Amino acid sequence: MGDYVGYVVADGVATLLMDNPPVNALGQGLRLALQDAFAKAEADPAIGAIVLSAAGRGWPAGADIREFGKPAVSPVLPDLCAQIAQATKPVIATMTGHALGGGLELALCAALRLAAPTAVFGFPEIRLGLLPGAGGTQRLPRLIGAAAALNLMLTGAPITAAAALKLGLIDKVVTGDLAHVAQALARDHVKGLRHLPVASQRKQTGFSDPDAYLAAVGAAREALRNAVPQGQVSHGPASPSRAGKRIIDCVEAALLLPPTEGQVFERTAFLDLMETPEARALRHVFLAERRAARSLPPKLAKPEKLASIAIVGGGGIGSGLVVQLLSAGLDVTLIEASEAALAKALARVAHAQEAAEKRGDITAEQRLRDWDRLRADQHVAAVGGADLVIEAVPESLSLKSRVLATIGAELESGVPIFSVSCAFDPVDLASASGRPDLHLSLYLTEPVRQATLVEVTGDETDSRAFGALHTLAKINGWQLLRNAPAQGFIGKRVWTAIGDAADRCLEAGAAPHEVDRAMRTYGLPMGPYELRDTYGLDHVLVGRPIRRRGVKPAPLGLSLLDTLVGADRLGRKVGGGYHGYDPSQPPLRGDPEVNGHLDGLRKHKTLSYGEIQRRIVAGLANDCAWAINDGQVIFPSDYDLVTVAQGFPRWRGGPMQVADEAGLLGLRNDLHHWAASGDRFWEPAPVWDQLVRNGRRFESLNKD
Repeated sequence: MGDYVGYVVADGVATLLMDNPPVNALGQGLRLALQDAFAKAEADPAIGAIVLSAAGRGWPAGADIREFGKPAVSPVLPDLCAQIAQATKPVIATMTGHALGGGLELALCAALRLAAPTAVFGFPEIRLGLLPGAGGTQRLPRLIGAAAALNLMLTGAPITAAAALKLGLIDKVVTGDLAHVAQALARDHVKGLRHLPVASQRKQTGFSDPDAYLAAVGAAREALRNAVPQGQVSHGPASPSRAGKRIIDCVEAALLLPPTEGQVFERTAFLDLMETPEARALRHVFLAERRAARSLPPKLAKPEKLASIAIVGGGGIGSGLVVQLLSAGLDVTLIEASEAALAKALARVAHAQEAAEKRGDITAEQRLRDWDRLRADQHVAAVGGADLVIEAVPESLSLKSRVLATIGAELESGVPIFSVSCAFDPVDLASASGRPDLHLSLYLTEPVRQATLVEVTGDETDSRAFGALHTLAKINGWQLLRNAPAQGFIGKRVWTAIGDAADRCLEAGAAPHEVDRAMRTYGLPMGPYELRDTYGLDHVLVGRPIRRRGVKPAPLGLSLLDTLVGADRLGRKVGGGYHGYDPSQPPLRGDPEVNGHLDGLRKHKTLSYGEIQRRIVAGLANDCAWAINDGQVIFPSDYDLVTVAQGFPRWRGGPMQVADEAGLLGLRNDLHHWAASGDRFWEPAPVWDQLVRNGRRFESLNKD
């Protein structure tokens, strides 16, 4: 058992304490120790009951994902679960923390499940392209029925202890000393004062109405068939719906097959899914998120208390932050330079709050309370007294420098300053603030409420700034990614690269609507031209690209952009840009004026969706390869994280994961072919040859 499982016997009760920090992941060491501990308790005639608990953060938060995709090592989790489920003595599971995935499957094998009020339960495997593979698809529906079980497994969403109790997933929520209650129950059983059944004797109510059970299975299948987003197509055998289909099949099998055969059916499905590109991609993103979290300074773990935040600049990002922070219960001061600008900013906030109320995110009462905590001012001096100041004025270096200098002069010592910028060197902005040790630059995109990842840059920054950032990220639900100490953000490079690759598809003969249709089919929520139209062709992201030295914009793409801007076709906000936005017409139908301009400059040639997709993904992958060469990107997985945050399908893993799956040799050869015309955009970065020559992948550069 070693250090993984504590083993204590008292009054005929064996207490097994799992201890595998930080989250008690069910890796091979812990599984082996549990197997030995249970065998020992089962074999000891002096033991009449077993209590299973966990140290540290609580119950196992799932399997050890580092073992996924590798040869199985005994004992595998299904065998361990079967051992516990077949115990001849009652097993009481005492759950605290997060009981997720394999951890929850382990608990399902106990005779009795007790939980702390703060415990959280869930089956997130579908988010990794998998299904619960240790009996979860069989035991869960037997316990709570098909409808509830499918909801848990198909959404992957966690539930509270109170919700779990209502479903029948757990037997009791203990508000007091959980260990004491479990020990008392076990001792009473040993003394004959009460009878606790073993797991195999527990009544399974989930099969009580077979017709309703099968109806729930049928309804889930129908819902999954209708779940393909508009404008996309089914993604084939490795689609994000494949895991859902197999989950539904397994839940159906739980009713129709004998238990042993149902377990085999489930295990076969699990192993099949494990080998799909989708599952590999989702694991890649999951590990990339963990890698990004570890790249942040350790001092970031200590959050700073934020009660009042000042935001200077009420544009789209500034007003979006105001709404988010007000809804989190903070006091916010919004500062704009003039009365007219302030009125527009307040109108944006009010409009966003109205939309949030319509969506059901806030109530009318909450909206009024939030508005009461908002203070508006025209003077930067109003930042005084704030716990944090966020500068979000328009992208002008002279304007930002003046504003930051004023903020720095007005603030008390120790108050952090964040700048939201995609155009300027973070070092210059930090210097302008007069307190570079308390300054961080953030890359944040609109709409703020949909942002999932924020890039951050700041060298030698005071712990208070990172602590404030930690708190801000927690409030807004942001994943944080610390950039390499180089000018510019990955997000801006991604924006530029996908646009440049799309423009080169136009050079090859495609039309904007064909490019956008191809990328929607690939899984993006919007094509690159739709995205430009949504932001506006006068937006800084369109007007200030970041390209490596020697790379020029595609002439035809630049000509089309200039023509559209000259005709005041600035995008969706004015009813037309790369596309027309007539609600009576089907979307992405192709705009005659745009296509006519292109046809006057080159011959239209139909590129297949596959050709368009390969060019754009290769362009992104090559941009990342050059960013690695230039020192801006440390890990290829960081680039993948940013692209996923910008809409690249998570289940594809990002362009670097796609490049690895497609094969680097073939993509490198394509890049050489496209670069033969002299277009340096396609010129492969040196790392392509290095990896191909050594038989390696981009994944090999992601060092944990």
